[in-house]
Amino acid sequence: MRLIALDSSGLVASVAVVEDDILIAEYTIQYKKTHSQTLLPMLDEIRNMIELDFETVDAIAVAAGPGSFTGLRIGSATAKGLSFAMGKPIVPVPTVDGLAYNLYGTDKIVCPIMDARRSQVYTGIYEFIPASNEPSGCLKPTLGWLGHIGDCRGDGAYSLHIIRQQCAVAFAEIAKNLNELGREVIFLGDGVPVFKEEMKELMKVPYTLAPAHMNRQRAASIGALGTIYYAQGKIQSGEEHAPEYLRLSQAERENVQICPMERSDVDRVSELEGEAFSMPWSRDAFLEMIEKDNARYYVAKRDGHVIGGCGVIMAAGEGNITNVVVDVKERNRGVGFKLLKYLIEDGMKNGLSAFTLEVRVSNEAAIHLYKKLGFFSEGIRPNFYEKPIEDAMIMWKR
Repeated sequence: MRLIALDSSGLVASVAVVEDDILIAEYTIQYKKTHSQTLLPMLDEIRNMIELDFETVDAIAVAAGPGSFTGLRIGSATAKGLSFAMGKPIVPVPTVDGLAYNLYGTDKIVCPIMDARRSQVYTGIYEFIPASNEPSGCLKPTLGWLGHIGDCRGDGAYSLHIIRQQCAVAFAEIAKNLNELGREVIFLGDGVPVFKEEMKELMKVPYTLAPAHMNRQRAASIGALGTIYYAQGKIQSGEEHAPEYLRLSQAERENVQICPMERSDVDRVSELEGEAFSMPWSRDAFLEMIEKDNARYYVAKRDGHVIGGCGVIMAAGEGNITNVVVDVKERNRGVGFKLLKYLIEDGMKNGLSAFTLEVRVSNEAAIHLYKKLGFFSEGIRPNFYEKPIEDAMIMWKR
C-alpha cells in the first residue's frame, strides 16, 4: 500500500511517501516559514521528483495532534483537501506516538516532550516490545499507577507499547512517572531544550537525549505508523477528521463570551472592521443589520470588551455569513473559531441547513479557519474585491 504522510504539528514541516515498508521520499524543513507556505509546495516537489500518480495512493496519514493549534489546522486542512480531491481516507496518527516511533527498536523508555506553553508539555511514555514477547492479542497491562490497559502496534519485529497515552501535563508529573518506572529514558522533541534544566533537577533515573536526526517530528514516522493503522482499519473520511488538541483553545481557556450584538457594541465592531479590512462595513450598516428579523449578529467579549464580531443573513434555510472580524491583538487564540462555531450552531437551531461565505483567495489564515469548521471551496468569483482587486473564494458548509 502507498501513503502520503504529513506532519505540521510543531515547528517542523514534513511530507513523506511511504510504500509498504519502503520510504520512497521525505521532505522535512524547520525554518522561518509558515506551514501554509511550505506544506503543499513540499508535496508538489515530491510528486514531481518521484513522478507520483495520486491515483496510486491509498490514504493520507496525518499527525492529528496534539501540537501547535495553527500547525494542526493547516495539516488537517491539507489532509482533508487531499482526501476530498482524491477520494481517499485519512489515517489520523497521534503526534506524540509518531515522535516515539522515531526511536523504533530501542530497549530504553521513550518519552517525547513537546513544548505546550503555560509550563506544560505534550508527552507520553512508550517502549518497544519484541514481537516474540507480545502478550496474546497484543495487549499488555500497564503499570499500576496508570490503571488501564495499554495497546501495542505491531509491525513484525517490534511493537510500540503505550505505557502512558499522550497528554498535556507539567514536566514534573511526567518526570515522577518516569522515575517510578526505574528504567533509562530517551527524551526527544522540541520541549527538550525548554525543559533541560528541569530534567537535571527532577530526573532520578539515567536519561539521554535523542540526536538531531531523530529528535523532531518526521512524516516518515507518521507514514510508517499510518501503514499499521490503515491495516487495522483505523481510518476516517475527510468529513470525520478533526485535529486532537488535548487542550482548550486560548479563547475557551480565557473565558471569551459570545453574545448577540447590541447597539452599544456597534462602534467597537465597526472600528475593528476599519482596522482589518480595506473596504469595511460602516457603523450604519451594522445598526441596520442587527434590527433585521432574518439576520443574526454576534460579538465576542472578554471582561466586557468587544474583541470580535460576526453575522449571518438567513434565507430559505441557508445562511450567508457576511462578516467575521477579530481584533488583531487577539488573533490565533481561537476567537474567530469560537464566534463562527456559535453562529453555526445557533443557525442550525433556527432551521439553517447550509452556510456560505466569500473570502479573499490570498487570506490563507481565514480559509484554514473556515475549512476547520467544515467549509469547502465551491468556486471563484473573479475580481470580487477592491483595494486591491482580487478574486473571492466561495465556500459552503452543507
